[in-house]
Amino acid sequence: MRRLLERNIEDARHRLVLLAPSETTVPGFFANLDCDASRHRALVREMQLLRGNIYLRDGAVERRRLSADGTHRTPEDEKSWHLLMLNKEGRVNACVWYLRHDSSVTVDQLRMRDCPLGREQETGDRLWNSVEADIACARRDGIDYAEVGGWAAAKDDGCTSEGLVLALAGYSLAQIYGGALGITTATVRHCSSTILRRLGGSSLEVDGVTIPTYYDPAYRCSMELLRFDSRRPNTKYAGLIDLLRHQLATAVVIAGPAESDSALAA
Repeated sequence: MRRLLERNIEDARHRLVLLAPSETTVPGFFANLDCDASRHRALVREMQLLRGNIYLRDGAVERRRLSADGTHRTPEDEKSWHLLMLNKEGRVNACVWYLRHDSSVTVDQLRMRDCPLGREQETGDRLWNSVEADIACARRDGIDYAEVGGWAAAKDDGCTSEGLVLALAGYSLAQIYGGALGITTATVRHCSSTILRRLGGSSLEVDGVTIPTYYDPAYRCSMELLRFDSRRPNTKYAGLIDLLRHQLATAVVIAGPAESDSALAA
């Protein structure tokens, strides 16, 4: 898998695009900033359409949960960074969103506050205690707390590792911001959670008790909650994350529609 990832990362140099959140300051680290609100909107819609098609095909959502045009939209789309891979025709082929939170964030403000596990008395208490402990740790260490989601990757072009490249790029983006502790939901279907564990993800725990796999009726599949620390990925992939971080420095970053010139300063 590593050799395949190395080839895809090298190939990603010209196909990796980042969409900045609306009303955010884009770090000066990024040298290739494009203030094109129209292109930003177009790529967001294309990404949402990709998600809608893939989730519908996999049985993860019902048609009624998509917009009339077939797009899969979430509130996080406006607030998150989006890491996209484009195919040879310049169309979105894989995507993931990365949502940064400031140090004052609470559990009630997280996307995962609606996790079905949180509604179970005993397991819910353990879940929130575990998440609160990580938020407190991030606050003490002066780093971000982040959520990652919206995974989708087309398979018709044989680019099954593109989702993995974006997962590693998520580590790279976190490192650009000085590091992050974070959380993501991963499907057991297609071994997504197993693969993310190999990259450095781990189960949430509290008092030695692991937060279990659960069934999410909204997406009609078994899910795992995985935590990650961008400072401590699997050492086997640390070099690839570093390579991606250097590639992100020159990747195209497209500013969100609500950006102003002053908000784009380093």
